[in-house]
Amino acid sequence: MSHLPIRLSAEVEDAQQSRRPLVALESTIITHGLPRPQNLEVAKKVESEIRMLGAVPATIAVMDGTLHVGLEDAQLQRLAEADEVAKLSRADVGACIASGGMGATTVAATMIAANVAGIEVFATGGIGGVHRGASTSFDVSADLYELGRTPVSVVAAGAKAILDLPATLEVLETLGVPVFVMEQATFPAFWSRDSGLPAPVPAPDIATVARAKLVQESLQIRVGQLVANPIDASDEIPATELAPIIEAATRSAASAGIRGKAVTPYLLSRIFEATQGRSLTANVALVLKNARLAARLAQEIAALRSR
Repeated sequence: MSHLPIRLSAEVEDAQQSRRPLVALESTIITHGLPRPQNLEVAKKVESEIRMLGAVPATIAVMDGTLHVGLEDAQLQRLAEADEVAKLSRADVGACIASGGMGATTVAATMIAANVAGIEVFATGGIGGVHRGASTSFDVSADLYELGRTPVSVVAAGAKAILDLPATLEVLETLGVPVFVMEQATFPAFWSRDSGLPAPVPAPDIATVARAKLVQESLQIRVGQLVANPIDASDEIPATELAPIIEAATRSAASAGIRGKAVTPYLLSRIFEATQGRSLTANVALVLKNARLAARLAQEIAALRSR
């Protein structure tokens, strides 16, 4: 990769050479998802959880025009403390690198970087999807299309509950993305365990998900996997409690003329206020749970490849 604007951390490079399992991590949760100093604390905790389970974390971000796969401690701290960091999806990452800028990767951009670096598993909080009112706004997250073409397994607590979840699942089906659901027969809704929607593919165990990835590969099906990992019952905010809060926040965004990339952070901020911070506590809990499952999935895939 010496001719590309990509740099692997020493830990990631060593893991690749020794064929140890790797787990990619996005960086928008650090720059746009959590307040300081909790953002840095959670980022370090997520990496620690992955290491404790025998895998290697690779937090991904653009810094000074270089796409870093794996951040050193000083880089992680710099990112967590930086102001006005760009939020990078597929459409933005090239321009940020070319201009020598700093940017945090979303699900889509993280998948792209992970795939280029040969990392097969990625842990995040929740994916983007079809926004409410998309029939007129056409606001559909690039995350869905990336899952439809980039062969990286994404472990998430479903799609964010502020979205149109039935439409999101329909688009994933159209794009040929397998959606596995762990632990239960219904699709999770980020802060809530149960969206009321049936699980597209209930997964009996993580080993089945790992085998499915290799089968897809053998059939030359270049597609990602969504591994939906419900938040624990002790950490969730029930969907019945959240529904009126989300509806009120959505109406407020519409009346204020909030559009495009500004919608999600606006809604999350209003939900944080309405739940008195419980949404943030749940977010941290589900991110840590997803990191642990992703480490197990990376190990399963590595074990299958070694046979």
